[in-house]
Amino acid sequence: MPIDVVTGPGVPASHLPFSPAVRAGGFVFVSGQASVDARGAIVADDFAGQMRRSFANVERVLAGAGLGLAHVVQVRSYLRRAEDVDEYNRIYAQLLGSHRPARTTITGCLPAPLDYEVDVIAYVGP
Repeated sequence: MPIDVVTGPGVPASHLPFSPAVRAGGFVFVSGQASVDARGAIVADDFAGQMRRSFANVERVLAGAGLGLAHVVQVRSYLRRAEDVDEYNRIYAQLLGSHRPARTTITGCLPAPLDYEVDVIAYVGP
């Protein structure tokens, strides 16, 4: 089974040794996306700004694979502070609408200045 790296215009770069996403079989596995710019530099912001920028980066990576958030079957979110969970749930519902992929949320796991990071798995189909 071939494993292809997802690339394309707008896919955020990283100076770290990993691919932004890989396609394997019928799935695309998107690496953790945080509040970074196109060159991979951290963009400081409040929690909401960081979360929205992280999801925008996920959308850019998915677009590089010809997909969108509607293809996402699993979301794993990482929050620096547990007190951000209510705001996280509110923004998450705004971003995903009625789409409800499987989800895991972990708190207390990020170093400052990162408040939020997310990775997803999207289903392409057979």
